[in-house]
Amino acid sequence: MNSVARLGAYTLDTWQELRYLAAMFWALAAASLRRQTWVRTVRNELVRQVYTNGVQATRFILYVSIAVGISVVSQALVWMQKIGQPKLLGPLLVTVLVREAVPVLTNLLAIGRNGTSMTLELGQMNIAGEVRMLDAQGLDPFVYLVLPRVLGLSIAVFCLNLFFLTGSLVSGYLFSALLAAKVGDPVSYLQSILNSVEALDLANFLLKSLLPALCTGIICCHEGLRLQGSVAKIPAATKRALANSVRALFFISALVSLLTYI
Repeated sequence: MNSVARLGAYTLDTWQELRYLAAMFWALAAASLRRQTWVRTVRNELVRQVYTNGVQATRFILYVSIAVGISVVSQALVWMQKIGQPKLLGPLLVTVLVREAVPVLTNLLAIGRNGTSMTLELGQMNIAGEVRMLDAQGLDPFVYLVLPRVLGLSIAVFCLNLFFLTGSLVSGYLFSALLAAKVGDPVSYLQSILNSVEALDLANFLLKSLLPALCTGIICCHEGLRLQGSVAKIPAATKRALANSVRALFFISALVSLLTYI
């Protein structure tokens, strides 16, 4: 097969994947708006997913946020004071953390931690015949398996983003206070950050928190539910899910930045 044929086959495969993912996204939105979707089983599964993907990840997110606060926030705080430009601290932290670093890092951690387990769990269920069993009982596997996992991951990632941002700002201030005596009072520090946040920054933060998480959930569920045959295919499906989720994350992040700031 020559290079043109390979490029055409790759383009067609990519187009088919995008169409399928768009259809899943539309079905997800339609199902989530129907009142009859939210029976007790689905609600309980949604709560379980939020707990698994969000609450159980808070300790690890706290460690990473402290590291980011020490390496980024504290240095920015100290150096802005040294060069006599404390007014630039707020815009700098908003640009680095709120607009870019926090949403991207949290989604990357969610992809590595939760995307793998989601693909593995659904892949094993599909190969074992549990998905067909649900269908045979008259239960929609999409509603009972995909919907709570995707929405639960999105809610968890958004909450973890807020937790990550708070941990970075607080740990950075406390560490910089240990390094230098003149870093300003905490009220001025917080006020400088809040005064630098604009409506576009909030929209950017919200979109970069939710959209990549939605895509990650859809991609991982899709890869898990499409598995057939042997469990030996699960590692390859997991790699595809992680690679596609990371590509979707950076594409959405770049697109949102272009639409909101350029």
